[in-house]
Amino acid sequence: MIFVIGPMFSGKREYLQKALNLTLEELSAQAAFDVETLAAGEENLEDLAARLSQYDFVIANEVGCGVVPMEAEQRRFRERAGRLSCLLAQRADTVIRVCCGLPQVLKGDWKC
Repeated sequence: MIFVIGPMFSGKREYLQKALNLTLEELSAQAAFDVETLAAGEENLEDLAARLSQYDFVIANEVGCGVVPMEAEQRRFRERAGRLSCLLAQRADTVIRVCCGLPQVLKGDWKC
């Protein structure tokens, strides 16, 4: 599994489409998008990470940067999303961070 993470609207999907020469529809058939949103409602993050790691590509928005939210529920979401990202990164063969459309390989062997 290839795990792609980066800020919202940073070009994660577009980067994968171009790197793999896939249409959005082709990529969508092999990928799970915006998985950080699933962390809030999932009781067992290990199980969620195991299910998500069955996809060829898993894409998540970084939510841990910036100002810490004042509301407790938003802080819980942010922590759970971060924990899910850690679990996915551990399971992934390759981890790529995309920022401003520029990829940075954090783990694995990938030609950008």
